[in-house]
Amino acid sequence: MLKLIECPRDAMQGWHRMISTDEKVEYLNALLKVGFDTIDFGSFVSPKAIPQLADTKDVLPRLQLDDTASKLLAIVANVRGAEEAIIFDEINYLGFPFSVSETFQLRNTNKTIAESLEQVQTMQELCLKNNKELVVYISMGFGNPYGDPYSPEIVLQWVEEMVKMEINTISLADTVGLADPGTITALFKHLIPAYPGVEIGAHFHASPQNWETKVLAAWEQGCKRFDSSLKGIGGCPMAEDELVGNLATEHLLAFCEQHQEPLSLNQAALREAQRLADIVFKD
Repeated sequence: MLKLIECPRDAMQGWHRMISTDEKVEYLNALLKVGFDTIDFGSFVSPKAIPQLADTKDVLPRLQLDDTASKLLAIVANVRGAEEAIIFDEINYLGFPFSVSETFQLRNTNKTIAESLEQVQTMQELCLKNNKELVVYISMGFGNPYGDPYSPEIVLQWVEEMVKMEINTISLADTVGLADPGTITALFKHLIPAYPGVEIGAHFHASPQNWETKVLAAWEQGCKRFDSSLKGIGGCPMAEDELVGNLATEHLLAFCEQHQEPLSLNQAALREAQRLADIVFKD
């Protein structure tokens, strides 16, 4: 069965109007009823960098977690953010974007790749001591627009470094939508058999025209963990000026149906979440 990670945080963070705390709480509580494995719900980053998510701490205690099997993931950009996030028992996972592009790592976290590697080690230690799991996103995992060196071999090298730190969930992130089926196939074909004890996921940014070839390429190589967001909204505001949307959850669900991948989602709750998404992300 595929593991679906719903990413309202990614959808909200770059949205053009401020979404109120009440709206976020209502929307997230609706998503918690659907049956997604994990909800990427908020972040502990500088409010100056991502003002849309400055209220994550206010949202968290209002989430209805007693009647859901979904787990919560929060994004952090540094050790300080990890230290803030780990005090919340409700949070299961901390997610950290580790870029193979030096330019983007500086732009996204104000740290070099070398400095970020040290941060990953410290965050991993924090997570292990506090009963959390660190999820590392290999951002710019399929190429970058900055002219920084890129090859699948570079990605494999950094994944190996994460595995050495005993990080058990690593997601390859198509940060600016550059992934092509050939590169996706090459990476997953190597990584999934190479690290059978590690969950290798896909966080694709895609257009309505090219999402299916990306999902198919990863799925055919055994990828079972996919990030998506309802309506395909999202993208990294720290990347290019023109955001490339997330993989739409609706498309991913259609893919699962077409390829007979079993899912156990509450369809009524899904329809309600889609209704609220239309309101929250109204143009």
